Amino acid sequence: MKPHILLASNLSISPFLNLHSRLRMSPPTLAFLNRNSAIHFNLLRRPPILNPYFKVVEAVRFDGPIMGIMELEDDEDFELVIETCITRTLSPAATLERGLQSIREAVEELKLNPPHSGSGVLRFQVAVPPSPKALNWFCCQLESSGVFPQFFVSKETENPSCKSLYLNRTRGVFGIGAAIYFVQSSSHTSGNQSSIRRYVSSDSINIATYGFMDIKFDTASSSIKHEAGSFYLVIPEIELDEHGDISILSATLAWDDAYFCTFKQAIQSFESSIYQAGYHFCPTVERCCSNYTRSALNKLKLVEDKTLQMVSSNALLLDGRDYQNDLLELRGTAFFCQFYFRLSPTLAVSNNMLDHACETSYSLPECANINAVWASLIVEECSRLGLMYFCIAPGSRSSPLAIAASTHPLTTCIACYDERSLAFHAVGYARGSRSPAVVITSSGTAVSNLFPAVVEASQDFVPLILLTADRPPELQNAGANQSINQVNHFGSFVRFFFSLPTPTDDIPARMVLTTLDSAVHWATSSPYGPVHINCPFREPLDDFPNKWTLGCLKGLDNWMSSGDPFTKYIQMQNSLACNGNAPIPMKQVREIIQGGKRGLLLVGEIHTEDEIWAALLLAKQLNWPVVADILSGLRLRKLSSYFPKDEENVLFVDHLDHALLSDLVRVSVQFDVVIQIGSRITSKRISQMLEECCPCSYIVVDNHPFRHDPSHFVSHRVHCSILHFVDSLIKAQFPCRSSKWCGYLGAVDKMVASDISFQIFAENSLTEPHVAHVISEALSADSALFVGNSMAIRDADMYGYSHKNHIHGIADMNSEIQCLGIRVAGNRGASGIDGLLSTAIGFAVGCNKRVLCMIGDVSFLHDTNGLSIFNQRMPRKPMTILVINNHGGAIFSLLPIADGTDQTILNQYFYTSHNISIHKLCMAHGVRHLQVKTKVELRDALLVSQHQKTDCVIEVESSISANAIFHSTLKKSGCQAADHALSILSRLCVPYSVLDGLYLCKILKMEYSLYRIQLRAPPTSASVDHDHSKFHKEGYILLLSLEDGSVGYGEVAPLEIHKENLLDVEEQLRFLLHVIKGTEINLSLPLLKGSFSTWIWNNLGIPENSIFPSVRCGLEMAILNAIAESHGSSLLNITRPQKEKEEIYETSNVKICGLIDSTGTPAEVAFIASSLVEEGFSALKLKVARREDPIQDAAVIQEVRKKVGRQIELRVDANRNWSYEEAIRFGSLVKDCDLQYIEEPVKDEDDIIKYCKESGLPVALDETIDNFCENPLDMLVKYAHPGIVAVVIKPSVVGGFERAALIAQWAHQQGKMAVVSAAFESGLSLLTYIQFSYYLELQNADICRVMNYKLRPSVAHGLGTYQWLKQDITTKTLGIHRDPCSGFMGASIAGAIQLLQGFQINQSVIHRTFTGDQVRTYHLAVNSKDFSGSIKVQEVGETNNDNVVIFLHGFLGTGEDWISIMKAISGSARCISIDLPGHGRSRMKNCGCKDAKQEATLSVEIVAHLFYNLIQDITPGKVALVGYSMGARIALHMALRHGDKISGAVIISGSPGLKDGMARRIRWAKDFSRSRLLMDYGLELFLDSWYAGELWNSLRSHPCFKELVGRRMLHDDVYSLAKVLSDLSVGRQMPLWEDLKQCNIPLLLIVGEKDKKFRVISQKMCYEISQFRKGRNEIGNNFPEIVEVPNCGHAVHLENPLAVIWKLRQFLTKLRKFSTLEYSEKMHQSTTGNR
Repeated sequence: MKPHILLASNLSISPFLNLHSRLRMSPPTLAFLNRNSAIHFNLLRRPPILNPYFKVVEAVRFDGPIMGIMELEDDEDFELVIETCITRTLSPAATLERGLQSIREAVEELKLNPPHSGSGVLRFQVAVPPSPKALNWFCCQLESSGVFPQFFVSKETENPSCKSLYLNRTRGVFGIGAAIYFVQSSSHTSGNQSSIRRYVSSDSINIATYGFMDIKFDTASSSIKHEAGSFYLVIPEIELDEHGDISILSATLAWDDAYFCTFKQAIQSFESSIYQAGYHFCPTVERCCSNYTRSALNKLKLVEDKTLQMVSSNALLLDGRDYQNDLLELRGTAFFCQFYFRLSPTLAVSNNMLDHACETSYSLPECANINAVWASLIVEECSRLGLMYFCIAPGSRSSPLAIAASTHPLTTCIACYDERSLAFHAVGYARGSRSPAVVITSSGTAVSNLFPAVVEASQDFVPLILLTADRPPELQNAGANQSINQVNHFGSFVRFFFSLPTPTDDIPARMVLTTLDSAVHWATSSPYGPVHINCPFREPLDDFPNKWTLGCLKGLDNWMSSGDPFTKYIQMQNSLACNGNAPIPMKQVREIIQGGKRGLLLVGEIHTEDEIWAALLLAKQLNWPVVADILSGLRLRKLSSYFPKDEENVLFVDHLDHALLSDLVRVSVQFDVVIQIGSRITSKRISQMLEECCPCSYIVVDNHPFRHDPSHFVSHRVHCSILHFVDSLIKAQFPCRSSKWCGYLGAVDKMVASDISFQIFAENSLTEPHVAHVISEALSADSALFVGNSMAIRDADMYGYSHKNHIHGIADMNSEIQCLGIRVAGNRGASGIDGLLSTAIGFAVGCNKRVLCMIGDVSFLHDTNGLSIFNQRMPRKPMTILVINNHGGAIFSLLPIADGTDQTILNQYFYTSHNISIHKLCMAHGVRHLQVKTKVELRDALLVSQHQKTDCVIEVESSISANAIFHSTLKKSGCQAADHALSILSRLCVPYSVLDGLYLCKILKMEYSLYRIQLRAPPTSASVDHDHSKFHKEGYILLLSLEDGSVGYGEVAPLEIHKENLLDVEEQLRFLLHVIKGTEINLSLPLLKGSFSTWIWNNLGIPENSIFPSVRCGLEMAILNAIAESHGSSLLNITRPQKEKEEIYETSNVKICGLIDSTGTPAEVAFIASSLVEEGFSALKLKVARREDPIQDAAVIQEVRKKVGRQIELRVDANRNWSYEEAIRFGSLVKDCDLQYIEEPVKDEDDIIKYCKESGLPVALDETIDNFCENPLDMLVKYAHPGIVAVVIKPSVVGGFERAALIAQWAHQQGKMAVVSAAFESGLSLLTYIQFSYYLELQNADICRVMNYKLRPSVAHGLGTYQWLKQDITTKTLGIHRDPCSGFMGASIAGAIQLLQGFQINQSVIHRTFTGDQVRTYHLAVNSKDFSGSIKVQEVGETNNDNVVIFLHGFLGTGEDWISIMKAISGSARCISIDLPGHGRSRMKNCGCKDAKQEATLSVEIVAHLFYNLIQDITPGKVALVGYSMGARIALHMALRHGDKISGAVIISGSPGLKDGMARRIRWAKDFSRSRLLMDYGLELFLDSWYAGELWNSLRSHPCFKELVGRRMLHDDVYSLAKVLSDLSVGRQMPLWEDLKQCNIPLLLIVGEKDKKFRVISQKMCYEISQFRKGRNEIGNNFPEIVEVPNCGHAVHLENPLAVIWKLRQFLTKLRKFSTLEYSEKMHQSTTGNR
């Protein structure tokens, strides 16, 4: 029998599908390895387990030599089989316990519908809270457990030690039980092979194996030994894998009937493991965690081996050779040097886990004196209670405690000469670790210096242990040195106080232990807080011998022989589980929540990662708006790169604080139920808003009994942990939120957020809000933020921003959690500015993350002694301290006291202004210091600090006055933005159901018409040598119809000097006609603050920057006009509603600037200018730089100025036609001409600022901003120079009104003019531009009010092109005339509105109208030797068009995938899409010999031949092929083998195949396994598995992804689909690389920028062809071209169709030219031959 090779593949299942329906079908059968072969599965027996209800079963074991790739290649006679592991991802769990329960329930469901296959691997996984639990879970397992192996492996990579385990709560992996073993002994290994070689796919979530290399484990003797070439690896049945931002709990089941491990036995094995793991489990209580670790580890027997390393590797290991990237290099193997691995009840191995830990007791009898005995007992008991961090202040009286702590083998000690800083450091450590630090001080005022930190800890429920040394009683109140009354020194601020007696052997030593146990219990029980133990000592305070009796140690024998605390406090877990037995008050709370119609989830200060996790789950469960405080960890959340911010499934309202500055918002925001989880809220305005909502149901959830209710309106107080509260609600059902209410709130928040971002960006200087706004960019999943008080925390709360940063890839496994929190801490108990630096350093130690600390300068100076802690070597990661230095206390400048108080008094008594050098302070302490003064410097400094391994202080220069002014600007601007948003939404409000949100109506249809209008003269944008016989303008008029009958008109008229042309534009319009039908219009579109960009992506599935600017402008125009008509209003009034009626526009006008081509003599041009002035134009623009010498242009300008006088504004436009020298020459001659500005004077945009400086003349931008379609603000920042006085904005060139408004806003903010300019469009655009120009005037007035600018006179806009119109698209003339009041030429706003509302098309200028193409569907019969069938064909375009393009889809697709692209190019080609065999409605059947024992196999060659015949039926000529993925392989094969019918081929994400034979065999085995999965489990499960792969990361983020999967579900012939997957596998296809070298057919290779694999393949294809042709000295223009489409993955044509359309059309044009040239050559040859 042929040997088998097991290749374990892995596929995953999305959480939202029902496993019950899937598992009714039989899973694929696995051909396990033949037991007679060299590689086979055996069974590994487990010891009996303790639980009698579970039967012991054997797990699947892999045993024998692993064959390498070379051996496989040498042996052709083998069968290759892949086993597919099916992974089901469950919904995220609120707690680890809930995660276990979810897995249990999933397995119980599986048991009801067991798989029928005899072998398989199933995996369940669930995301659980991220805080470290693996080590404690491992330590909770009983020593006598019967389930093995058990292990914990630490992920600590930097100097791991036993101390780091206790101090940092190390993350790692816990595993128990074994689903599969991989075992090999060198005795079975042939030759000198010593490495593992397994060959698998890398599609999806990898399964990890854990174990050892070069280790032989003997199950019979339960022993291990080193043996080169051996290994022992295991996939655990239960596994908890902890990452920085998420933890994954998983369970794996494996079975194989052929080797005596049935599915039933696998279930029994799993149940024994989950019983063991779940029954012996540390509950989610912080105080329990560290108590188990030390004693549990020391009870276990082990083999200690410092040389041993544990390995973890993907179970899906790959060979290291390159198979055209179809198989990837071996990766994922990690080595660990801190682990504990229990292989049996009597055998364990470890490394760096138990250093000195076995020394559980001191040799107390050897202590020099009784002081040392008591001190040693105190420190040892602290360590047993998990308190390993000691903060020691120097002092004589505390010497016994300091010596005992510093000499203990497991403690970590830190010292500081300032007790105040030291105590705050301890507070910070407890904040980070949620475990108390121990503070040791001497007597006297040293104790008093602890008071500020004690108050902070008490107020904010931070556990803290204070051990204060004291004088003995005889020295109290006797004038002894350094002696004060320390009894109850901290009063009510401590949870527990006890003054120990002076150490004596007359008192049982166990009293010391019970006292400490009691104190720690008080500190770590709700309400958490500080405890104080006063420790008086008599001399000797050193190790001077002083006899003492051992009798005081009576009763400590058991304690000294174990590692447990003396008194164990057992706390029953308080559960609010959501069940029928829940307490009645909790039922009432649930009823209140369920009855809420306008609920709000308010997330206050949260202390742990698990609480952040729970808050996220609650937010998703409630589906309410969420307001997250900066200290909640959710304000600076990290969004998955696969899910855009606009698609968050939780509505975060981040800027409610500034929105509440608006009276309109304050009145309209009324909540009926508010749930606050966590402590205080930073925002005062939000607190005031909540007061105004009273009476409402206000539910506060916090784990302490104190009344935190300063406004006295809390109606329900739930005293429990956030985890328990969320756990009680997580399965309850809640009604859908009011989507209209949430839509309004979300729209307002986005407007305010957009405005804040804009203001911060537009301010050129580095401001304090900017620091707060960008701070999250410097935070990763392994980072945390500590924020100081005063201005720092307020700025962070108001301006903190969640950036779209990539979070850990494993978090993307579940779309239910699309963002993760970042830990944020601050001292808000008493909110003082003292001790902040020290607290931040302690927080960094406790949380074991890279901490970024943001504090003010006064706070920094207040705790300068914290720098002495900062520069000590400590077990923490590098820190960055960001000091905002405004040289005083800036917060007072924002308070009312700043308005009426003398500046001198403010500076001295409030600001406490200073000139202290922070740089020199850092130098004195040896701390690295960076000073930044610009935004770029800040960005670079943060980037450097986050990647270096040293601490750093970054000082940000600021000033109090500038900070106050900018804060005022932000508040006024935010208020305006909120008012503007609400006024728009209120005006457009429609009486639909609250469930409709901001939905207005659907688009019924769109059509367009080509117009051609005559001009009086050629456009000034045309070249000088234009054809004077062609004075016309062409473009398209869009007509967009809504379902309510409203119609909106738009114009698309590309400017001929730009990259667009009419053909390009029409293709995009054809595409839009198809995709826009039925699309929903929402009310947020008129906001013009990113709403159109969001709508285009979410509703049309098009990246916004792929639309041509003129097309987007016309689309926005049509939509806005349609919305306006729907509401009986105007474009101006829906984008800029006025409180008064629209009669306000009756007297409003827009000034128009006259335009002069300026060809002719200076006198002639001057005459034209004076004529325009007589008509009423107050501003004129003259075109220059069209003559040979700038001196001639200067003469024209001089003459015009002389003719029209100084009162007329003169502008000139050079259109980038001058060199720098020419522009300088012109400028020197016109300096006295009083030009308003020179537009684009130089060719090179990098010379613009230089020109401004040297010439001193005002400059305007025009073409420069035309190239800023993507992120225009990022490009505009370098043009803030005051010499640039204006920006000229053509909406049809910059990409619509939304972008134009943004550019104008930037210009107005910088004090520059924003001039709207037409690009010779028709009257339709001009009427719209008139309204838009006035919109910008109103926007400018708002900005002037915000910025306290003097309101500038209205600018004359560049709409003078109306004079060029000899004909027009409208039947009525434009209302542009001399204003009788001002005497200037202008356009009436009311007239423009009226004309547009009554707009009628002049049909005489319309050449054709297009309403859309019909798709013709038919079937064509195909036949071959072995197959016959019917192929579904869809066709668009003229049937008599010889230019034929055939589209071939990929696996799982249909011809429908191409329809939108086909309709786009159908104007110039006959487009045909084909359903591949086995797909859609194509049907194939085997027509071979009836006696054949097996059916015939399809192949790429057979399909290509079928299509070759098909093409001959379609057209006698050649066709162009467009293929994607599988279709691309077929298209490439046809191009190379059937070139007589193929004119060219577009290969999208395609490959010529695999060169390596073994790679092909492995790939085919993988595809065969997939095909079995498809047949056995059905299409729904297969689609989930297929699209879970890495190849589809980008596609999964596409807004149309669910719709795409829905189309895939329409396949009704699963068998044929599976057959095609197997038969057309790239593993079965012979490679085409050699054929490719000789390819003479033009090829276009299109790949996605994110598709690394196929980018490399396409580059290799081009290289192969080009190198071959160069070798043969072949030249030509048909070399293959590679197009990388930005921001796309594998499915380019689905992710960015417009980019594909554009490149496809260019390629087809090239083919036509090539075909014409080829035809001409043939005719020439024929003629020559005849001669």
